[in-house]
Amino acid sequence: MRKLAAGNWKMNGTSAALAEVKALIGAHPAPPCEMLLCPPATLIAQMARTAKGSALMVGGQDCHPKTSGAHTGDLSAAMLADAGATHVILGHSERRTDHGETDALVKSKAEAALAANLIAIVCIGETEGQRDAGQTLAVIGRQLDGSIPAGATAANLVIAYEPVWAIGTGRTPTLAEIGEVHAFLRARLHALIGAEADGVRILYGGSVKPTNAVEIFAVPHVDGALVGGASLKAADFGAIVAALSV
Repeated sequence: MRKLAAGNWKMNGTSAALAEVKALIGAHPAPPCEMLLCPPATLIAQMARTAKGSALMVGGQDCHPKTSGAHTGDLSAAMLADAGATHVILGHSERRTDHGETDALVKSKAEAALAANLIAIVCIGETEGQRDAGQTLAVIGRQLDGSIPAGATAANLVIAYEPVWAIGTGRTPTLAEIGEVHAFLRARLHALIGAEADGVRILYGGSVKPTNAVEIFAVPHVDGALVGGASLKAADFGAIVAALSV
């Protein structure tokens, strides 16, 4: 399978930040992996126009499970697709924590994404307390079971493992810990969707930087990265993209 470097801009970026996108496209006209940026909703259409004809894909950071209706401030998956998105991040730990999103809600959003022909990037991960209590595999197994949409295939689903305690902290699990989780997720996916699991990309996220990307991507079943802060600058994200060719 082709690896994926996905950048999550979170609540960062205005139109001025598109200069970084142009720089990224110029520096990586033929990247060694799939390359995706997920900006705030206000930038999706602008970024999609900037990226048109290039290798860069554009995604959203969330969607509503319904197609339309009286949901002030929300966006449907079809709206994201209409703006030029091809992917959408769902169930990120910040959404689960800040907005109380449950596995069932994440699953319903993922099903809406698939119905709109978007690729769903479903996020899972444990807190520091859960890791210290030895609950990591139980937690992520439960999240995976409850969040995977009906009809999931290798073509429309990506899993992102993000240990909550590593996001933006500079801390990362050991390579052995990352390997244990990703192998567990591959096996669990097999139990859920059968042979399709072989082609589902499982990304690692959590303080991925140019300095640690090469060794993380060498871990079995790590099929790319979901990158936060380092995706905001073309030089940093480009170095991570390049690391996927090593």
